Amino acid sequence: MWALVVVVVLFLSAWFASAFVPRWWAHRVGDQVNGSFTNGTLWGLFYGIVFTFIPLVVVRQAARRRFTWKTRLGIAVIALLLALPNLMTLGIVLGNGNAAHAGQRILDVDAPAFRGASLVGALVAAVGAVVAVYGWETRKRRGRELKALRTRARNQERSIERRDGD
Repeated sequence: MWALVVVVVLFLSAWFASAFVPRWWAHRVGDQVNGSFTNGTLWGLFYGIVFTFIPLVVVRQAARRRFTWKTRLGIAVIALLLALPNLMTLGIVLGNGNAAHAGQRILDVDAPAFRGASLVGALVAAVGAVVAVYGWETRKRRGRELKALRTRARNQERSIERRDGD
C-alpha cells in the first residue's frame, strides 16, 4: 500500500514539475536577461560553464574507491542538484509539452541568446573538466613516481655507502 502511495506521489510530482518548472525557469532567466542579447550571452555562458564544470568535478569524486556506495550515491545526487539550472534549460529546449513550448517562447523574447550561450558554456566546461581531471590525475601519478624514484635513489646511496664502508 505504501509503495503505491509513493508511486502516485512521485507521478503527481513529476506531472506538476513538468507543467510548472519550464515556465518558472524561463521567467527567472528572462528576468535576469531582461531582453538583452549581451546579457543573454553572458548569463548563458555563466550558467553553462559553472553548472556544468562544478557538477562534473563533484561527480568525479564519486569514483574514488575510499567511499561506500551510499556516499557515492549522495555525491551523485549533490552533483545532480548542482546541475539543475542546466537541466531545466535542457528541459525547455528538448521538451515537447505545452510548458516547454511556453518556456521556449519566453526565452525567445525575454532571454535572447541564452540557450545557445548556455550550450557553448556547457561544452567549454565539459572540456575544461576533462582537462582538469586529467591534469590532477597526471600530477598525482607523477608525484607517486617521483616519491618511488627518490626512495630507490636513497636506498641505492645507502647500499653504496655500506659497500664503501666495509
